[in-house]
Amino acid sequence: MKEIIFQILVHIVVFVFYAFDRENPNIEAYKFANFFNYALTAAIINYIFLPLLYRKKNSFLFIALILGCVLASALAEEYIVEQMFFTGPRAETVKMLYAFLDIIPVVSILIGIKFGWDALNKQHEVDRLEKLVEESELQFLKSQINPHFLFNNLNNLYSYALEGSKKTPEIILELSGLLRYMLYECKSRFVDLAKEIKQLENFINLNTLQIEDRGKVTMQSGDIDGSFQIAPLIMIVFVENAFKHSQNSQSEKIEIDVDVDISKEGTLNFSCSNTFESEFADSNLDKGIGLENVRKRLNLIYPNKHTLTINKGEGTYAVNLTIDLNSSQ
Repeated sequence: MKEIIFQILVHIVVFVFYAFDRENPNIEAYKFANFFNYALTAAIINYIFLPLLYRKKNSFLFIALILGCVLASALAEEYIVEQMFFTGPRAETVKMLYAFLDIIPVVSILIGIKFGWDALNKQHEVDRLEKLVEESELQFLKSQINPHFLFNNLNNLYSYALEGSKKTPEIILELSGLLRYMLYECKSRFVDLAKEIKQLENFINLNTLQIEDRGKVTMQSGDIDGSFQIAPLIMIVFVENAFKHSQNSQSEKIEIDVDVDISKEGTLNFSCSNTFESEFADSNLDKGIGLENVRKRLNLIYPNKHTLTINKGEGTYAVNLTIDLNSSQ
């Protein structure tokens, strides 16, 4: 329907340019007949030859048929329209060259506009498909987080259950709250920043229970503007890695520091650092499903709107992330 309305408007505009004469403002009847002839020629090319031949890469036949259509249109103008509306020398003289010169500009404009319309629609379709692919990839990446997170925490929960720890019920309660958030509130592309930070605090509390008195965990967060949103489950991956690597390499003196702040301009500043003992540390600290996943998500959701730096020093592993949250609005 949109194309029909668009083509009607185009034909009206082209007809006005074709038929209007400043010296003779009255549009004569034969010009309507001639323009109908031209428009019919363009329609045959646009809606019959173009789909059947040009788009199937049969260019030579397509060009031959265009020339044939233009020739038929010129013959129709000279032997039908001219005979209907004129008498005398004009009707008796066949001037094919003049007919071609009249036809080609109008038909070329109508064909060119049709090409442009189709190209624009094709680009819109490509953009739509690219967006669908991007959304599908994001959903796939997000779906990997739940089993990855659950797998790591169930292992810890299993060890506490074997020991008969009194903290097991509390850990289960914290874990169920986090899973509920992941399963039901993280379906959207973006979530409220305040909610995401609250769940980050719950995650830190859950893992701090497992550290007990073997170290210190601190989290600082400034005043959070409730109007900002963020892609869910970005920061939690880095914090999860901090706990995992610290506990795997250290039996005591674990130190994990998390800081979340947002500037007045809407830039999120997130940092997470943890200690580890080099001789016991996993050689793949900066690899794994979680980090590779979050890198891909950041590139898809915040292209050129974030910076991520990961530094592994002597006994310290630090992550610094900045995100322009204005792109989430």
